[in-house]
Amino acid sequence: MKSIVLKILQILAKRALKKYQPEIIGITGSFGKTSAKEAIFCVLKNKFKARKSIKSYNNEFGLPLTILGCFSGEKSPLKWLNIFLSGLKLIFFRDKNYPQILILEMGADKPNDIEYLIKIASCKIAVITDIGATHLETFGSMENLIKEKQKIIEHLPCDGWAILNKDNEIVEKMKKKTEARILSFGFSEEAEIRSSELMLDYELDKIKGINFKIKHQGNVVPVFLTGVVGYVSIYAVLVAVAIGTIYKMNLIEISEALKEYKSPPGRMNLIKGVKDTLLIDGTYNASPKTVEASLEILSKLPCKERKWAVLGDMLALGKFTDEEHQKIGKKVVDYKIDVLVVLGERAREIASIAEKNGMSKDKIFSFDHIDEAGLFIQNRMQQGDILLIKGSHAMHMEKIVKEIMAEPLRDRELIICNS
Repeated sequence: MKSIVLKILQILAKRALKKYQPEIIGITGSFGKTSAKEAIFCVLKNKFKARKSIKSYNNEFGLPLTILGCFSGEKSPLKWLNIFLSGLKLIFFRDKNYPQILILEMGADKPNDIEYLIKIASCKIAVITDIGATHLETFGSMENLIKEKQKIIEHLPCDGWAILNKDNEIVEKMKKKTEARILSFGFSEEAEIRSSELMLDYELDKIKGINFKIKHQGNVVPVFLTGVVGYVSIYAVLVAVAIGTIYKMNLIEISEALKEYKSPPGRMNLIKGVKDTLLIDGTYNASPKTVEASLEILSKLPCKERKWAVLGDMLALGKFTDEEHQKIGKKVVDYKIDVLVVLGERAREIASIAEKNGMSKDKIFSFDHIDEAGLFIQNRMQQGDILLIKGSHAMHMEKIVKEIMAEPLRDRELIICNS
């Protein structure tokens, strides 16, 4: 049944694209896809008829559903029938409101995923946000992961655009794999769309965010992102600026549009905690690179009391699991984190290596059950503390955030609610 549904979705999506001929912006990367999608949509929505991927629909089901403008039928045959009928209606009749631009996330959990998606939706613009160790359990090696991700730019036409992260060495090398025009972004002086003068801005009683400047072709504009401190949001904004310039928007227009940008839940968002504490919610997912970047951010924040790292298992790393968790344990010590709480069997390696590298044993705590961890943290945290909470999606670290946030009744607004 699954293969039949997929085949029908593929046919309907391809026919719809052939009829309406929208320009397609495809986004892939190990992390940052959803944030980039949201920022791009924020920039384009007021000047063009644009549609973004629904939720995080980025696979063989989600991508054609976004093209058709439908939500998943889940396990309901009737809902799927209605989706198929909606697709047929799009094809046999003309929808005058069909988008000019489709902004599509393209995920790759296993080999051939990107290849499957671009056969449905060929891109005019392709974005690679970042590449790091993710899904190595299914890919087997970084080499296989890289080969799959770069397919999104290999298929681009000569008059297309490849938007590439200049700061990521792997992505930078991919520029040789495309004949399309290239626009780079990052903190690097060599990036064409560049961020500089980053300043973290927060107060415990008033959530603030990040101030930075964007530079392009000698022009400079300031940007302020409220309620977030992660690099992923800065990169998302840089991608959106790159896309905006391709569509002939100037930096001032783009900067104004980005005032409406809000980071999706769980992507290093700032949330008020109980007892006048500050929470950094990074619970959407975790990989070695994003955990290290989060610890770096935590280390840079001025803090009245203690800095906590509450870290869950990083999943789908295959044979690299122990090695990558051990690296994080060392980083916890390098970044002078005051309190370490780990959740899950794999994350115990983080705790073990942190202790071996000099972190006091009475500052390290390990848990197997999330409810116990949440209650422990709530009892031990104190006014002025800053707590980073991060782990792989399946670890449901958002439950800890809900346990210790100052306004738990706002959970559906502020945090991931999928458990």
